[in-house]
Parts: sequence; structure tokens; C-alpha cells
Amino acid sequence: MVRAFGAALASSALVLGASQIAVAAPEGQPEYKVGAIDWKPCAEVPTIDCGFLELPIDYAKPHGEKFQLAVSRRKANDQAGRIGAMVINPGGPGGSGVDFSFAADRYFSKDIVDKFDVIGFDPRGVARSQPIKCSADLLRKQPSDYPKTAAEFDQLFAFNKELRADCRKQSGPIFDHASTYDVANDIDSIRRALGEKKINYYGVSYGTIMGQHYAAQYGKNIRAMIIDSNMDHSLGTWKFLETEARGAEDVFNEWVKWSDRDASSPFHGKDLRKIWKDLLAKADRGELKDPQGNVITSERLGAGVVSMGYGPAWKPFADYIATLVNGAPAAAAFAEGETFENPFPGIFCNDYNLRVSSWGEYQALNNMENRVAPNTRGSSLGHGAMMGCIGFPKATNPQRPLNIKHAPKILMTNSEHDPATVYEWAVNAHRQTRDTTVFVTYEGWGHGVYDRSECTLKINNEYMVSLKLPRNGTTCAAVEPAPQTLVQTAKVKVPAGPF
Repeated sequence: MVRAFGAALASSALVLGASQIAVAAPEGQPEYKVGAIDWKPCAEVPTIDCGFLELPIDYAKPHGEKFQLAVSRRKANDQAGRIGAMVINPGGPGGSGVDFSFAADRYFSKDIVDKFDVIGFDPRGVARSQPIKCSADLLRKQPSDYPKTAAEFDQLFAFNKELRADCRKQSGPIFDHASTYDVANDIDSIRRALGEKKINYYGVSYGTIMGQHYAAQYGKNIRAMIIDSNMDHSLGTWKFLETEARGAEDVFNEWVKWSDRDASSPFHGKDLRKIWKDLLAKADRGELKDPQGNVITSERLGAGVVSMGYGPAWKPFADYIATLVNGAPAAAAFAEGETFENPFPGIFCNDYNLRVSSWGEYQALNNMENRVAPNTRGSSLGHGAMMGCIGFPKATNPQRPLNIKHAPKILMTNSEHDPATVYEWAVNAHRQTRDTTVFVTYEGWGHGVYDRSECTLKINNEYMVSLKLPRNGTTCAAVEPAPQTLVQTAKVKVPAGPF
């Protein structure tokens, strides 16, 4: 569960200053006003400032109901050499930018934290910013998102409708106004409250949609922007699922290549593809179980591949699979944890109109993803995102081509073998914005590019500090990842969620 603000702010839920700043409203909407932020030491990290910004839930109704947006500020170490404010987001959907700011000095290079006030915020509906909540008892009853019959599909469809109604009831009107379009308006409200003419932005994973939307809506207010590991907000249901599946299969292939070249793999010198095929068949027969006696499905094995690809955690995953092959109890699995603060329905399902309306349509989509990615049974990430929104009404911020007109040059980066924001997405997002984005490819693995190598660090830092950009199409060579363990404690967990 996400921590709440501590006692330092407990008595100051509303910390607006007396002054009000008039703000030009989003196009076609009434003007609204933004208050100053009354900064106080954060309870968790007193050297960082925390506060709230009161903003309208619906920008079309600026005098209507408000919510409190949690904001944090890590002041630049070198105030004399300060360049400006850099707003950050770790992705998700549902990642806390406030928490991200607490670890900014461990994630970003010294050049960045010396010269920029790092500004974190919890997007509306997330963590401290009026989080979207759903009933825990209902979430525990969630059916499988891999229905095997028309009746099971209908059951999931009905469950999602019930879940949406429950989340709306538990969360209030912010549920219908938690799209990334709304968040982009909030980012500009932060800029105004800070008194900055222009801001800098770093967003990774789902944070790239926030950056893309901000650039499209408020491009003239940007000094520098890095969008790292990019979403593609132009894809329909079929292409979304197909590209995700292709990315998952690519991660599997890269894992096999690693095993062939690295003697530390328990499958080194063996036919891992044949071993994996046999394991999938065992899972499909219902004969593969975890230490608790629960059946491990082939889809769950595929989900493990996708999760493994984030690091990538090649060796730990290989060791885990070896225990399954040998019939020994597996000490740990690559699985997602559950949460009862559940921003996904209000954010992703308002951003993406991925709606599967019938059992027949689902079968066609599922058959396609299995053809594209037979070794991973499609992408658990793409599949789960799609199935999490069936039964929902149309998205309030649906997919469309990315149109950025008034922004300066933006740095766009992506790993070639990213399991989540797949490389194809970045290529397509860049194609839509080739006049405003400079695209850099990290030729290696994992989700998140910023500090993958000396090459990626140099490019990111030089651009953010000096606005020096590389040639469009620049590549950074792959660097063999350091061995990982199942529990990584030294590295800040960014990106913060599946996207």
C-alpha cells in the first residue's frame, strides 16, 4: 500500500497560500485559478518539501468540486547554478512521483540534482492525490482474464462492470476525471504554482503519455523534455495486443540467447527451446504446480517471461524455471502483487479505448496473440490491460495520433528489447512527431533507458543540462546487464508499474 503523508502535514490537508494565480484554461474551457503551495518538510524525508495544490476535478467546471494534488520539491543542491524545475513521473499507471522524488539523488546523476529543483507529484487518483479505491472483497473475486468459454467471458464482462461501479462509488467524481489529458492540465497548474515560465520534464513508461500530452497541449511551456520508454497512444485494440505480444516473444528469444552464451545459466549447452516447449505442454495439461499446490498455467509462465524482461533478470528466472523442470519446490515466482488502491480502471481505461465486446471477438484476438507469441502465450501485460477494461464505457481520452506543434526538440528514448513499452511503440510515436522528437535507441534490454550505460547517461544529462541533442537516430550499444537477484534493493524501482 502507498504510504500517506506523515504527521508533518497531517494538520495541513489544504496548504494553499493566500495568493491566487490566474491560469489560462485548456482550450475551450473556463479560466481557473491556481494557489501557491505552502511547502513544509516531508515527514518521510524532511530535507524535501511537500505540499498540496488544490485543483478542479473537472477543468470545464473550475468552480466545481476540487481535490488536493500532492506535490514535492527537492531543491537543487547548487542554488546559485540552478537551471530550473524538473517535473518527474515514474510511470504506472499509478506510480507516485512524490516517492520518486525522495530517491531522486539515487536515480539521477549529480549534474541533474545539482542544477534542478526536482518536482514530484502524485497524479490525480494516485497515492496521496485522492486515490482511486475499490472494495477489497470485490477485487478478491476477480475472475481469470483468460476465459476459456463464452460463459467465463460473460462472467468477466459482468465483473468489470460491477468493479467500475464500485470504484466510482468508493472514489467519487475523480474516477471519471483521472485520464492523462487531465494530468497534463495538472502539470501546467504545477508550473504556474511554482512561478516557472518554462519547465523541464522527465517521464518514464506511462509517464511518457503525460509528457506527450503535455507537449501537445502546452508545448510552448517546455524548456526540455525526456520521454523514456514510450507509450503509443494511437493504437487500436488489435495493434496494441499484437505489438505487445511481439515484444514478449522477443524477450523470450533474448533470454534463450543469453542462456546460450552465459555459462551461469542452468540451461547453458542445452536445448532451452525444447525444454520450455515441454514445460508449456505440462502446464497446459494442468500438471505443473507451485509449492502451495496451485496450478501454474502456460499463461502464468508467459507472464514470468515478461516480468523477467524488465531488469532483465535472466539468471533468477532461469533458476526458477530449473526448479520447475526438476520438480523441486520453487522458492519464488515472477508475479504481480495485489493492491486495493487501484488507479488502473480510472486511468488506463479512460486513456485507452480497448473494448472487447463479444466472446467471438475475444477468441480472434487471443488466437492472434498466441500465433504472434507462442512461447509466451501473447503478452500478459497487453492482455491484462485489454481485459481489464472490457465492460467499460468508451474512454474519455481515447487513442489518437500524437500531434506536437509548439514544443522545442524533445528527447525520446527506448530499449530495443523492452518487455512493456515495446520498441515498436517508440518508433511509431517518433514517426508521428519526427519534427519535434529526437529518437535515441538503446540496443539492449530492459524497461527504462536513462542509466543503462555511459552512453545513455551522457546523452540524457547533456540534453537536460545544456540542451545539447545527439543526431536523430543515434544508438547506444547494448551493455550486458549485471546479474540480478530475485529481490533487488540497491536500485530505485523506476519505472513504478507495468507501464
